[in-house]
Amino acid sequence: MERRVPHTQLAEFARRVLKASGVDATQTETVSENLIWNDLAGRTNHGVERLDILAERAKAGLIRCPARMRFTRLAPAIHRLDADDGFGQHAGRLASEHAITCARREGIGVVGVRDSNFFGTGARFAAMISEAGMIGVVLSNSFPKVAPHGGIAPVLGTNPLAFAAPRAGGDLILDMSTAALAGSTLRAHQDSGHTLPEGLVIDREGAPVTDPFRAQAGTLLPAAGPKGFGLALMVEILAGVLTGAGVGDGVGSIYKDFERSGKSGHFIVAIDIARWMSREHFEGRLSALCTQILAAGTEGAVRLPGELRWHHRAENLQGGIPISGEVLRKLEQLGDALQITPPWKAPASAPSGPSAAGSETGDPGSGTTDPKAQ
Repeated sequence: MERRVPHTQLAEFARRVLKASGVDATQTETVSENLIWNDLAGRTNHGVERLDILAERAKAGLIRCPARMRFTRLAPAIHRLDADDGFGQHAGRLASEHAITCARREGIGVVGVRDSNFFGTGARFAAMISEAGMIGVVLSNSFPKVAPHGGIAPVLGTNPLAFAAPRAGGDLILDMSTAALAGSTLRAHQDSGHTLPEGLVIDREGAPVTDPFRAQAGTLLPAAGPKGFGLALMVEILAGVLTGAGVGDGVGSIYKDFERSGKSGHFIVAIDIARWMSREHFEGRLSALCTQILAAGTEGAVRLPGELRWHHRAENLQGGIPISGEVLRKLEQLGDALQITPPWKAPASAPSGPSAAGSETGDPGSGTTDPKAQ
C-alpha cells in the first residue's frame, strides 16, 4: 500500500544509509539531495528507489568514495571534469555549477564529464542552470539498452537529454529519453496488467514484446524510429565520444555490471541570457509564446514541459512523497541490514537510530547545495 513520507524523513534516511555504506560526507549530501529532488518532482524511478543499489555499489567500491574529481581547462568556456568513478549525482552538480560560473564570465559554459556513473535525471542539473537565470542543456549516455533504427541488438543507451529555461511561474523544463519506452511507463503497465503496444520493445530475434514483464529483459526501440536514433547518437557523440567517457558497451549498468564502474559521460551547457537581452525581456517573450501554446487547445488540454513536475513538487512538499509499498519494504529492509531505523517508523520522541545525520533545512530544490532501467 502506498504511503506518503515527509521529504525530510526520506532525506535523513538516505544520508544515514549512504554514510553507513562508506560514502564520504560531501557526496552523501549531494546524492541524498538529488534523490529527494527527483522524488518531489514525481520522478520516483530516479529517487530513493535507487538508494539500495547506489549503497551496494559504493560498499563494493564500484562508486569511489571519496572521489578526487578534477577540472581541466580546455578553453576559456570549455572544461572537462574527470569524475574519478564517483557518484554521477555529484559529478553532475559540480559540472553544472562550473558551467554556470564559466557562462557568467564568458557568456557560455560547456563542461564535459567522463568516468562518471548513473546521475539520476538531467532535469535536476538543467534546473540548477535555469535557476541561475540561464538556459541549460544536459545530455548523458548510458549502458546499451536500445537498438539502432533497423537493428535488433542493443548498442546505445536510453541517452536522455534535458533542457531548461527560466520562466515566471515555473521554469520550462524538458527531460526526455531518446528511447521509445520510459521505465515509469513500463512499471505502470506492470501494475495495471495492461499489455504494451507493439513498436516499443523487441526480443533477441527482433520480434515485438508486448508483455510488460518480459519487456524488462528485452531491447528497447528508439523513440520515433530514425529520429530517436539520431538524437541518441548525438547524445552518445557529445556525452561519450567527445568527453572521453565510455561509449556503447564501454558503459556499465548499475544493476548488471558488478566488475566495473559505469564510465558514463555527461555534456552540460549553460548559456547566459543576459548576453542576449535582459532576463525580464527574455521571460516576457517566453511567456508570450507559452500563452499562445496554451491557447491552442481547450483549457487544461495543453501542458508545458515541466508543468506537471512543479505540480507534483508543490503537492509532495505539502503532503509528503508517495512511496509504493514495494519500495517502502525495500527501504526498511535496507535499514534493517544497516541497523538504521527509518524515521517514519521511529517513535516521535525517540532518536531514529545510531549515527543520526543532521536534519535537513529548507526546500531541497534550490540551485545551491542544501541538503530497472539502468
